[in-house]
Amino acid sequence: MAQWDQLKMLDCKYLEQVDQLYDDSFPMDIRQYLSKWIESIDWDTVAYQDSLATVRFHDLLTQLDDQHGRFALNNNFLLQHNIRKIKRNLQDRFQEDPVHMAMVISRNLKEEKKILENAKNTKQESEGAVSAMVVEKQKLDNKVKDMKDRVQVADQYIKNLEDLQDEYDFKVNNLKNRENEVNGMTPKELETEKMTLMRMCLDLKTKRQEAVGQLNDLLTATQALLADLISEELPEWRQRQQIACIGGPPNACVDQLQSWFTSAAESLQQVRQHLKKLQELEQKFTYDDDPIAQKKAYLEARALDLLKDLLSNSLVVERQPCMPTHPQRPLVLKTGVQFTVKLRFLVKLQEFNYQLKVKALFDKDVTEKKGFRKFNILGTNTKIMNMEESNGSLAAEFRHLQLKEQKVAGNRTNEGPLIVTEELHSLSFESELQLNQSGLNIKLEAISLPVVVISNVCQLPSGWASILWYNMLTTEPKNLKFFLKPPLAKWSQLSEVLSWQFSAVTQRGLNQEQLSMLADKLLGAKAKRNPEGQIPWIKFCKESANEKAFPFWLWIEGILDLIKRHLLSLWNDGSITGFLSKEREKALLSDKCPGTFLLRFSESSRDGAITFTWVEHDVHDKPLFHSVEPYTKKELSAVSLADIIRTYKVMAVENIPENPLRFLFPDIPKDKAFGKYYPKPSETPEPMDVENGPKEYGYMKTELISVSEVHPSRLQDKMMPMSPDDFKELSQYVSPRDIDAVMSEEFSDQN
Repeated sequence: MAQWDQLKMLDCKYLEQVDQLYDDSFPMDIRQYLSKWIESIDWDTVAYQDSLATVRFHDLLTQLDDQHGRFALNNNFLLQHNIRKIKRNLQDRFQEDPVHMAMVISRNLKEEKKILENAKNTKQESEGAVSAMVVEKQKLDNKVKDMKDRVQVADQYIKNLEDLQDEYDFKVNNLKNRENEVNGMTPKELETEKMTLMRMCLDLKTKRQEAVGQLNDLLTATQALLADLISEELPEWRQRQQIACIGGPPNACVDQLQSWFTSAAESLQQVRQHLKKLQELEQKFTYDDDPIAQKKAYLEARALDLLKDLLSNSLVVERQPCMPTHPQRPLVLKTGVQFTVKLRFLVKLQEFNYQLKVKALFDKDVTEKKGFRKFNILGTNTKIMNMEESNGSLAAEFRHLQLKEQKVAGNRTNEGPLIVTEELHSLSFESELQLNQSGLNIKLEAISLPVVVISNVCQLPSGWASILWYNMLTTEPKNLKFFLKPPLAKWSQLSEVLSWQFSAVTQRGLNQEQLSMLADKLLGAKAKRNPEGQIPWIKFCKESANEKAFPFWLWIEGILDLIKRHLLSLWNDGSITGFLSKEREKALLSDKCPGTFLLRFSESSRDGAITFTWVEHDVHDKPLFHSVEPYTKKELSAVSLADIIRTYKVMAVENIPENPLRFLFPDIPKDKAFGKYYPKPSETPEPMDVENGPKEYGYMKTELISVSEVHPSRLQDKMMPMSPDDFKELSQYVSPRDIDAVMSEEFSDQN
């Protein structure tokens, strides 16, 4: 089954994750209309070739034209209009940079696969054992169901009470009329009727007491539910959102939270209607110690307070501020660049549709702080919340906001308490909800997670480090002074976040071997196995690491960028060992077959570089290790790493150049590991001359090859390639020196 068809069958919480992948830059309409064609293309390859990306971009436009024609046959004017608009937007956005479009599609397809895999794993877990979260959800579902059942019981009870009171009123009036009639009733009939009315009155008083008691119990149950929602579920959802923002597991679906909030609001509204009905009954008939008269005001105030508490906590930031140009780095905003943010009102009632006007404010509650920058918020900063533009939820999305720094003399000085990327700022949202029936105005407010504002894209890595540190260590959204005294992080926390940085942009996080090396760099060898080891902020992002001229995080950031640009496929399939100390590298290779090599990242390059190390054995059974000078983005832009490995040569005086790389660690033949990444021979036949054969253009084809020069003494004797299994089997009986001698002798005999 096609990937898109599988996605459409998922539950709403997964569909919402899919929805967040698509926006105006590449709308979901294209994914829907052209799903088969999109999935038939290898977009990873397209994203690395400008010419191919251009071809695919024009293919996509042609596909849209074909879709437009199909809509024209059906006379669907609206969809024709939408297709034309989508095509214009794509041309405006990607005409000059089709590679960007290919990268967007490639990323979305991979994220879709992650969502499908997550849904599959979740289903398997639910079949095996019920998780704690599911249990808690079931408890809340039960509480909501209990509340709804109580509302229905109270509703029916009050209707019965109303019928009983109407019958009582009728009998009372009938008795008065008959008493006034001449010869209307005998004394015995009168006594009997009065006794009947007395019993009805007693029954009426009992039912009134019970009705008031039911509503009071219902409000108590609703209050308990609200405590769970507002004090537990909402903070937990916000914390999951924080984790998702910094690359962790996708946030749980907000639709479930909305369902609970809406059910609670509906029940409270019904309780208020029940109280109005009781008031009407009281106006028709009352008496001393009437429970309605005694409890009415208390119950009304209690119901209203609960409703106000619920509504005032219902405005949330569904999608945190993010620049569309950097979707995986939310909460870092650049001046002059538009960003988006989405609000949702969790109480989805039709009566609130188009009633909430939300205004965005920047640094609203920030007190005057000397040396800190100030900003104006530009663009359309007010929105009306509605259901039509948000798949049925009551939401508003700000899509064209941007920040501009206030150029005030003396606004920022060198004496400022924090550097730019440590300044935290606040984006808040205000609205007002009027309850006409009560004459009340409820102030609504939501606040985003703190944001970092940069003025140059080169500040993005450091700004993102601040976002990571903050959201890893605190859940208080108004703590804008966090970096005046940043807390320490435990290695158990930081290691997980570091792994997320890789899994968020690739299909593979960091394993324990890789994390162990990173722990060694941050904590030192003696503390690397202590999961509670403490890392200060300055050591993570500001101090130079291992006497290098750059901090630890910028080194990681450079490697992440290197992977995204040049090594994504190799990283995803596990070919790159990556993070490994030189000592550990030697330990892994020392007993391997000659020519076994592994790939690791350079520790001396700030911008990211990768090297490979291979092992040989000298005649004295001593392993020799050779590492090539690391390859940077500049070299990898010219030749892919797989091609470098394919064509790599070692050159020594009077020696024939040879490729010493034979087996990818632990024992995978080089061509098996990297063959699928080698450039494919051109299928286009050479131009032919009818009389003289292939045409010559005057040029000979060239190929970029990496060559290392070493002294002959550092090279092992020339031998034929041997498999790792052969090497292991032979080394049980003879030493590597003898193996070298035998292979050299055989080679000489053959020649």
